[in-house]
Amino acid sequence: QVQLVESGGGLVQAGDSLRLSCAASGRTFSSVAMAWFRQAPGKEREFVAAINWNGISTTYAASVKGRFTISRDNAKNTVYLQMNSLKPEDTAVYYCAANQKGEPLYRAKISYDYWGQGTQVTVSS
Repeated sequence: QVQLVESGGGLVQAGDSLRLSCAASGRTFSSVAMAWFRQAPGKEREFVAAINWNGISTTYAASVKGRFTISRDNAKNTVYLQMNSLKPEDTAVYYCAANQKGEPLYRAKISYDYWGQGTQVTVSS
């Protein structure tokens, strides 16, 4: 069992940076793959980034590649999403998710077993 709590969202201007955190409880955090998804109003929840159990492998959606960085600290049971050069179209509720399989990395929502409650990110133009 893994419980996830996101934090770090807020209101920023276009071009600004923001770092999201996802704190996990449970002894199995270091063995699970983690991901970030986002959902804008009226849209489907979409994949943003994922990282494998040891942090060596990552994958990103094309829309954020080069601007966002996913990382994890297994000693702190936390996964991060560093978001740079934010755009208004990045506005969404951001969710972290855990896949009990440490790898490979999946982009489909159905592949993830646990979800956080989400944190709002709003980027003004």
